[in-house]
Amino acid sequence: MKYSLLYTAVVAALVSGNALAADQAQDATPAQEAPAAQAKTLDTVVVTGTKRVTPLQKTPVAISAISAETLDKERVMTVQDITKLVPSMQATRQGDHDVITMTLRGIGNDQAKTEYADPEVAIFVDGVYSPRAEAAAGLLLDIETAEVLRGPQGTLWGRNSTVGAVNFQTVKPEIGSYSGSAQLSVGNYNAVGARAAVNLPISDTFAMRVALAQEQHDGYVDYQNPIGQIPSLDAQRAAYAASGGDPATFQPINPNQYATGGDKYNAQNQSAARVSALWQPSETFSWNLAVEYFRDRGTPSMNLMQKPRPGQDFWSALIDTAPYIDRDSYALRSRMDWDINDGLRFSYIAGFYKFDGSSTYDQDSGVLVPTCFACGPAQYQEDRTNHSEYENTSHEFNLASTGENTVDWILGLYYAAEDNSIRFDIPIFNGTQQGTVAWQGSFIQPKETVDSYAAFGQATWNVNDDWRLTAGLRYTDDKKENVGGRGWGWAYNPAVPQVPISPGTYPSPGTGFNVSTINDGEYSHSQVTWLARTDFDVGKNGLLYASVSTGYKSGGLQDGGATFKHEELTNYEIGGKFSFLEGRVIWNSAIYYMDFKDFQLSAPVTFPDGNRGLGFSNVEGSTKVWGYESELSALIGDNDRVNLTISGVPEKELGRLLYAGSNDYQGLPPCPPASGISNCMNVTGNELPHAPDFALTLMWEHDFHLGNGGTLTPRLSGHYETETWLSVFNLGEEDQQKAYGRGDFSLRYEEPEQRWWAGLYVQNFTDEKTRTAAGRFNPGGGQFLWVSQYLPPLTYGVNFGLRF
Repeated sequence: MKYSLLYTAVVAALVSGNALAADQAQDATPAQEAPAAQAKTLDTVVVTGTKRVTPLQKTPVAISAISAETLDKERVMTVQDITKLVPSMQATRQGDHDVITMTLRGIGNDQAKTEYADPEVAIFVDGVYSPRAEAAAGLLLDIETAEVLRGPQGTLWGRNSTVGAVNFQTVKPEIGSYSGSAQLSVGNYNAVGARAAVNLPISDTFAMRVALAQEQHDGYVDYQNPIGQIPSLDAQRAAYAASGGDPATFQPINPNQYATGGDKYNAQNQSAARVSALWQPSETFSWNLAVEYFRDRGTPSMNLMQKPRPGQDFWSALIDTAPYIDRDSYALRSRMDWDINDGLRFSYIAGFYKFDGSSTYDQDSGVLVPTCFACGPAQYQEDRTNHSEYENTSHEFNLASTGENTVDWILGLYYAAEDNSIRFDIPIFNGTQQGTVAWQGSFIQPKETVDSYAAFGQATWNVNDDWRLTAGLRYTDDKKENVGGRGWGWAYNPAVPQVPISPGTYPSPGTGFNVSTINDGEYSHSQVTWLARTDFDVGKNGLLYASVSTGYKSGGLQDGGATFKHEELTNYEIGGKFSFLEGRVIWNSAIYYMDFKDFQLSAPVTFPDGNRGLGFSNVEGSTKVWGYESELSALIGDNDRVNLTISGVPEKELGRLLYAGSNDYQGLPPCPPASGISNCMNVTGNELPHAPDFALTLMWEHDFHLGNGGTLTPRLSGHYETETWLSVFNLGEEDQQKAYGRGDFSLRYEEPEQRWWAGLYVQNFTDEKTRTAAGRFNPGGGQFLWVSQYLPPLTYGVNFGLRF
């Protein structure tokens, strides 16, 4: 595979920030060369985390840079899959919106899933900000490297990179080279994947690249049969009478309201295409342009009962809302670089994103079987995104020094804008959808805009050949406006028929709804973020650094038009990067301490009047976090590669928050009226979720050189981590993922000329049931029923690839 002019041919595979020798050699070595040259490239990985092309081992930032080869070998297909390769990183999928939320070093936001919420981990593609993780670099299509920067990146990368940033570098066209690749995979759950890319040399100054991908598999969650679970007709009549129902209005439960066929939950059906172009009319000017399309017709990820009902499979649910996703993403990215002279470069980076779609989700999770058509505590709840549309544009101009200088510097101006809209309906009925309204509402947000302006600069003084001092500063001005947003809640008018709100019904008093929240409002704030760092070489093969940096995430508006405050993070970090044995061993480590002020928590909540909305809280005072990361990569002999990553977050204590609530956690105590929500609990001093005290990832790979000149390579990777909380409520073992281990295995044969390969894979061969999120239902009597989101079960398959 060929690489763009931005990177040298030595960009190589890293696992958790370090080079795996085999992966590097594959990326950096032409197909006809022998694998024996692998060890020479361990130190030559380059990254762009400082907005310059620098060797990873000489970059005083905690960065993981994962190559295309590693992404392929580890079967990393989505943003969520990257977490197993990056220390201190976790990700969850939220079912009702089916979005991906990320956590770094214990900091993240599980509810960053609507037009209101922003992430703490910013995602960029080729330097262009993407607010929606589920649309960014769809399917990780034709990715050259995925760079994960840990720690605040507020100076160079801007707002919402509070605790880190992920920058996907796509493979760029290469002038003068015709090359390409293709691969096909098939596996259990009827999995089929196909990917292809081709580089087209159009002229001496112009080249294009076309890349395509399709990934699909059936859903993991089977449908439970309602017959045999629904009570008998006599039992239903008795339950209805006991609830005070009029026998004359009795209806039997209609089993046809339950889904028993069609697409299952947790299915994938995604496609992506990209056409990119490079125009380089001279040695001093280049223009990279890319157009990308992403299509998702899969299904959401289902909440599963932690303890299934007797006789039911774990990977199954009693489903009364069939799954549905219809989403499309469009992107245009542009980068122009002009070398004004030997020491000065001007760059203009621009992008446009549009993401739209709709979905339906079974929010009641089939946890409670109704005893009659209108009997609680069983409820029917559908969470439905009728339509959503998110548009984002950004422009960045920067001027940077090039070459060797006493002072290396970069100056920049930045502007980004968003225009978001959504309609989200929630019908909740007692018993079944035939029953009576418990509550139902519609959230209609026709226009929420964001305008963000920034100016930044960073300079590094090369004091001498071994010692450097760096300082950076960024000024950001944010403005958000909500226009015409309304929350509609059920008015309980007995004259209006009690039927679930449909997508074609516009809520009004005539259809049984009143306005519950008026969401119009404005928010504005300006913020300065900064960096101070010193780093120095230790001999020829070592680097030590110490830094203090700040990050910032914008505040904003919430349901009712109320504002919530911005959050700030100050990070103190010491790190080192070393190589030994002529580059055959690499060891990188960091230890950090974070002081987080006004940390934002958001969740769906119920207001004192019974209506619902998305509520935000700022944790008062400081949330304290400290942790460590250590990564070791080694080439043992000529044929074995080992990578070991150890990380942990021993301290992750929340500041003061007396009134934390969430409808995902039923049965929380009643809240004082002054809190603004109906149920809540004091979470002051609780531990942050998704932050294990200790985590370890170990990967091993060995090349067997066969008599015909081919290579057979087994690859084994395992991950272990201690128990972690799944929410800030810290509600016991059901609200935790216990300590666990997962393992993956693959076997690949490369033919002698390395023109094609074939292999097999097994992922999660221990078939571990790993929770990533939790919630609970309260059927009464002091009993709680718990549900969770889970990582995929055991999957396996075969794959084949070719290069030309």
